[in-house]
Amino acid sequence: MNVDERMTAYIRSLDHGEKDWIRTLEQKARAEHVPIIRKETAALLRVLLTMQKPGKLLEVGAAVGFSSIFMSEYAGENCKITTIENYEPRIIKARENIEKAGKQGQITLIAGDAMEVLKTLEPSYDFIFMDAAKGQYIHFFPEILRLLGEGGVLVSDNVLQDGDIVQSRYAVTRRNRTIHSRMQEYLWELTHHPSLETVVLPIGDGVTISTKR
Repeated sequence: MNVDERMTAYIRSLDHGEKDWIRTLEQKARAEHVPIIRKETAALLRVLLTMQKPGKLLEVGAAVGFSSIFMSEYAGENCKITTIENYEPRIIKARENIEKAGKQGQITLIAGDAMEVLKTLEPSYDFIFMDAAKGQYIHFFPEILRLLGEGGVLVSDNVLQDGDIVQSRYAVTRRNRTIHSRMQEYLWELTHHPSLETVVLPIGDGVTISTKR
């Protein structure tokens, strides 16, 4: 999106790669057109988690479980991961993948609407990864802020919407205008909230990293 294809290919060629079973899971998800994290986003998460080694991690948007399983490899075996998913076919697949990976003791999958599930969770989390319906980020924000511990890290994925975020509301297709305006509002909140320090990075489809003061 923000980096030309040759540069993206070069950066990807430098990556040391993942374990065979993670790579197989990734390839299967992409073949089935399941939206999973891009390689650049995965590399960023890998570094952040290796640095922080969080004790409690929350993911909003499990899909088929790829990212929670991936993160468990770098967060460390002592990290307890909670992930939320609302789409039944993906819930079934995520449970299967988590079990196949032998991560059922570390990863807890909660089925249900994230807005309702978030209200039932208790703070605080050391690391939160937002990768759900983009138009809902702004609605999740108050609960996410409540759940994030002081010094905790919030990573939000797909915030630049393939470059559409810099366009006028009327330059994007009508069906995307609500998501467009909500994401702009979310980015404004992240970058101006007095409790957060946030950077917006043109990695993958756009990632924000926020830490709670």
